[in-house]
This record gives sequence, C-alpha cells and structure tokens, in this order.
Amino acid sequence: MVQSQIERDETQEAQEKVVQPMSSPTDSSAPVSPTVVSDILEMIRWKRLMQVFFDGMLAFLAFAGAFLIRFDGHLNSHFFHQLLIFAPAIVSLRLLSNWGFGTYRRLWRYTGLTEVMELGCSVLTVTTILTIARALGFMAVEGSQLSYGIIAIDAGLCFLLLCASRVLRRLQTEHNQRRHWRQPVRKRALVVGAGDAGQMVLRELAQRADLGVDVVGMVDDDPMKLKKRIGSITVFGTTKELKNLAENLCVDQVIIAMPSAPPHEIRRIVDICREAEVEPRILPGLFELIDGRVSVSQLREVSLEDLLGREPVHMDSAAITSYLEGRCVLVTGAGGSIGSELCRQILKFQPAKILLLGRGENSIFAIHQELKKRPEPVEIIPIIADVRDHERMQAVFDRHKPAVVFHAAAHKHVPLMEENVSEAITNNVRGTQILAELSHRTHVETFVLVSSDKAVNPSSVMGATKRMAEMIVQSLDTRSETRFASVRFGNVLASRGSVIPLWKQQIAQGGPVTVTHADATRYFMLIPESVQLILQAGALASGGEIYVLDMGKPVRIIDLAYDLIRFSGLRPNQDVKVEVVGLRPGEKLHEELLTAEEGLTKTTYEKIFVGQPAKIDHQLLYKQIDSLVTAARADDEASVRNQLDTVLGGTLSAQSLV
Repeated sequence: MVQSQIERDETQEAQEKVVQPMSSPTDSSAPVSPTVVSDILEMIRWKRLMQVFFDGMLAFLAFAGAFLIRFDGHLNSHFFHQLLIFAPAIVSLRLLSNWGFGTYRRLWRYTGLTEVMELGCSVLTVTTILTIARALGFMAVEGSQLSYGIIAIDAGLCFLLLCASRVLRRLQTEHNQRRHWRQPVRKRALVVGAGDAGQMVLRELAQRADLGVDVVGMVDDDPMKLKKRIGSITVFGTTKELKNLAENLCVDQVIIAMPSAPPHEIRRIVDICREAEVEPRILPGLFELIDGRVSVSQLREVSLEDLLGREPVHMDSAAITSYLEGRCVLVTGAGGSIGSELCRQILKFQPAKILLLGRGENSIFAIHQELKKRPEPVEIIPIIADVRDHERMQAVFDRHKPAVVFHAAAHKHVPLMEENVSEAITNNVRGTQILAELSHRTHVETFVLVSSDKAVNPSSVMGATKRMAEMIVQSLDTRSETRFASVRFGNVLASRGSVIPLWKQQIAQGGPVTVTHADATRYFMLIPESVQLILQAGALASGGEIYVLDMGKPVRIIDLAYDLIRFSGLRPNQDVKVEVVGLRPGEKLHEELLTAEEGLTKTTYEKIFVGQPAKIDHQLLYKQIDSLVTAARADDEASVRNQLDTVLGGTLSAQSLV
C-alpha cells in the first residue's frame, strides 16, 4: 500500500510540475514573494519524501537486524545504546547515498537491473565509508568500537530490503497486468491542441479505458488557454515547451488534435516528438473528416500525407448533391485507389444506385464488401467488365441507364506502358472512346474523365494516351447534350501505383531506396482530397472543360524518400542508403499542369482552375484513333509511336486538328 501511494504521488507530482520563470540575478534585494515561496515548497517534493521515509525505515530495520543477528537476539544495555547512537547517522548516510545515485528518480514499478545496480553501489559506498571509519577508530561508543560483523551484516540486510521493496512493487504491477491481460499496457499521453477536437479526444479517452491511454496534460499555443484546466486536465504550456513537458511528465505518446493545422506545423511537432523519443499520433485532417465527427478510433500514426503541404478542401455539398442525389452513378476502375475513394464519397450524397465497374474481381469484391456495410440506403451493384468490350458496355448502359459517369479506369504506370504500348492504346484511348460514345447516345447527364498531368506536352506513351482521351471528351462535347469534362491532376500519394509502396518494401529489405533523379520534382495530392475536387469539378462542368486541380508546390522526390525513411525510425544514408538510378523511359524531370495554349482561369472554388477547351475536328480525330487501334492490335509498336507523335507532337498536333 505504501509503494502504491508513493507511485500515485510521483505521477501526480510529475503532472503538476511546470517550469516557472526565474528571478533576475541582479534582483537580490527584492522581497521574497509568495510565488517564490510556493516554488521552493514545490521543489521540496514532499510527496517523494514518502519514498525516502520508507527507505529510512528499511535502513533502520537492517541496522537493528544486524545487531540482533550478531548477538543472537540478546542485546545488553551497552550495545543497545550503541545501536541508538549510530542508527541516525548510518540511516542518514544511506538515504543521502541513495539520493546521490539517483534511486529516487526511478519508478518502483519499472525496477530492473539498472535500479538494482544503483542500490548496490549506494549500499557499497556507505559500507566502505563505515569500514574506513571503523579502521581509523571513529566508530567507538564508551570505548567500544562498532563490530566489523555488524557493518557487513547491515550491508547485506540493507541491500536485500531495499531491493525487495522495489521488486515486490514490480511483481505487483506485472501481476495486475496478467490479471487484466486483455487490456493494453497503459500509456501516458500529452494532447496538442486544446480546441474542440482536443476536448472531444479527452472525453472519448475518458470513456474508453480499454484503449490504455491516460492523458496527463495538454499543450496549446493560445496564451488565453495556458495554465487553464479542461475538466481535470491542465494546459501546461505551448508547443515550444513540448520536449521538456514530455520528459518531465514521463510521456509515452503525443496526440496531435489539430485537424486544421498547416502541414509545416505538423512537421515541427513531429520533429519535436522525434527529439523527445515519444510516439506521435494524429487525428486526420479536415478533408478526411468529411462528416465532421472526431473520434479516437481515427487516431493514427503521423504519415507522409500529413507533411505533404496540403490545405483542407472546402466542398460545396449542395452543388454536388444536386447532380448525384437520387441518380444512378457509374464509376469505372472502381477497384483502384481513385475509383474506390470516389465510390466511398459518392455514397455520402445518396445516389439511387452505384455501379462498381472494373476488370479485377478481387478489388471490386473488396470495395463492394466495404460499401455494403455502410448505413446509406443506396443500391450497390458490382460489375466485372472491360471498358474495351463494346457489347458488354452497351449491355451495362442499356440495363442500368446511368445518369452520371466517372471514368477512372486507365493504365497509369509510365515505365510499364512504355513496355506495353498496345495495351495503353486499347485501354486508355479506345476504352475512353467507347464509354464516352455510349454516354452520348444514352443521354448521360454528366461525364467526368479522370486525367493526369502527364497529358501535358506528353513525353510518354501513357501521357499521350491520356491526352487523346481528353481530346475525345472535348470533341464529343460540341455535339452532345451530355456535359463532358476532364479533371487533370498529378501524382496521388500512397495510391497503388505510387512509389511509396515500393519504397516501403525496399526499406523493409534494408535498402537501398531508389530515386530516379536527385532534382526530380512531382506534384502530389492525397487520395481523399483529389476525389473531393473531382466531385466538385463535376458540379462545375458545363461542357468540354479541362479542370486543373491546384497541386500546390512540386515536391522533390528525394525529400519524400528521406521523410519515409525517418518515419520508419531509420536514418537516411546511415541505416538505409538512398540510391539515384536515373530517369526511366518516358519520365520527365519536372511535370506540368497546362499547355501554353490552354491558359488558366479561376473558378468559384479556390483549388480548381479551368483550361480553355480546344476545338477539335471530330472526324479527323476518330480516323487517327482507328488507325492507332489497328496498329495496336497488330502489336506494331513502331507504328503506334509514330502515329502518337504525329497526332500530338508533329505535323498533326492537337492544335492542328481544329
């Protein structure tokens, strides 16, 4: 019971420890204020004195036990007087030595070999002093020196009693953990952010003891909140003091509860956590918390996405609802990274029906099973089909009559498509043509093509096919009642085709992590953010536009690799080597988002811009597509490349098709 009380007191004392401003050295004549007095009293740490007092009792018992053992339990008045004379001095020496060796900075419930060694050194130091004093004749009472046997027995008993008290506390802790083995080991957490999200985290953690997290304090940069209490939790300081607070409060985990914090602020806090060697956890950003609810179940490790530099997206839900609610929506490539997230977010706007179309049965099965568990009353239909199969796609349109189509099915891997040119043509070009033509003939209301920044001045087969897909959409819009639009953006971080999964595999294997070029940059977006902007662009579409999403600043690929290595708890070029391997076929050093001819116009949404639609000769374009598909089906790679160059970069460029 005494040890348990001591541990509770230590914990409470650590929570109450706050750094106070020191007075100026030149202000020695100033009167001692009540604040200074309270600081001095706080420094005494009277609660820790309970531990010192308990050790003092054990030291006295050891010394008295040494006398009883030495004299077989029979003490005459002379030796009893000797015991009373030496006991205070020896007990004081034991406690001072313990303090000097740092034993009172340790938690008894975590006693291990280090703590036992400290106690051994402390006991041995005092015993050595007593032995030297005895040899010099300083341990005499009424002409009788203290026995060497008593000194030796006292050392052994004192060491055993001091160790036993701590080991028993350790055993008690482990016994309690075994009794409650279903519960996780308790972690002490500091919450960064004393706003609404932080308060909701506090409330949920208080109700969820099974999570094994005890919040010991909060941190916030708002000066109005400093030293205030939210329930029983104190706002101890600002984020600048985070490292010291984490050490003083014995924190295991830092929870970042600031969904609207800018990425550079998240990076700063994560760097502080790394220095303090504590685990950072974070609530998702606002663009992930679409429903506005904050839950501790959403707490996760800080990831690259949090440091990417993206600001939250503000959606016009009413505009999106106006063209999705109550309609049949077809999503191609529904099993992919973008397609599956499109389905998740579309479901929130309660269409009458969602068609999950894709070639991969496993990925379609996975997203279908996930969406079936959602509470929205939406009919969800999985369809295994290939967009290149005209008859199959015709049957899908005739049976379900979709009103909105999101075409996300495409081959997007640049080096892979350089090796499979024919597949890129038939899938990205002919597949888009079939889908767009069927949408036109069946009077689909809105058709949105998911495109890529690699379609701008394409240097790869993949980019060229995506540019031709954009041209198909633009040419159809001029003669159709369907509102056609394309949405163009850069790389999506953590998608299945991104470099992140490859790097994680390389890190797991010990490296090296391969980077194409030290100066290569790419535009990156997050999957939820890109999909929200695609949905918003669909509401804006009036016909033939190419919407360009604000990609922010380009990111150096090598910097992204360094960050991922650090997130794995390793050091770049020390634990894991970073190797530059050179640009692969079809890759650019820097990506672009618009051609010079398209221009750039702002929309009513700050993260969406629109490029001017080009006027394209429909018949000439379709003639070129037929020729390309014929060459692709014949697997004539040279002919395909020549024709792509002719259509997009030679005498018949995109602009010459006017």
